Amino acid sequence: MAMALKLKTWDNQIFEVEQHVAVQSISIKNMIDDGYSEDVIPLPNVDGKTLAMVLDWCKTHMDKDVDMPKLKKYEADFLDVDEAVLYSLLLAAHYLEIKDLLEQCYQKVANMIKGKTTQELRTTFKIENDFTPEEEREIREKNPWAFARENC
Repeated sequence: MAMALKLKTWDNQIFEVEQHVAVQSISIKNMIDDGYSEDVIPLPNVDGKTLAMVLDWCKTHMDKDVDMPKLKKYEADFLDVDEAVLYSLLLAAHYLEIKDLLEQCYQKVANMIKGKTTQELRTTFKIENDFTPEEEREIREKNPWAFARENC
């Protein structure tokens, strides 16, 4: 049987996971190299719900029985989540240094941004427009390329 590791989230949830699955995370791999594998490995920047999802992603990517079409469908379904969950996954992938998951999260966010106007982006990401009308007009005059789609 493969060596099991215990991972502890900031909300005190403990996950037992096989080492070969967990070391997809560069951060966890480095902690093991530093001698943490005998104890519970603390993950103070990840909550239990998010870590459960990340570990599921890691296990699925280690599963030899999952063919490419199934994996692509899994990945698409995996990131079909609300924004709060997506951002939690993105932050966890960054903290845990899981490159492929991080890139998939970035791509999902990029797709959310693509083709949107400034106002649509403000609405999507809940960004308050704190420019005065004069400041906004000046920015639009100095950077017309940035607002070309809105002026069509």
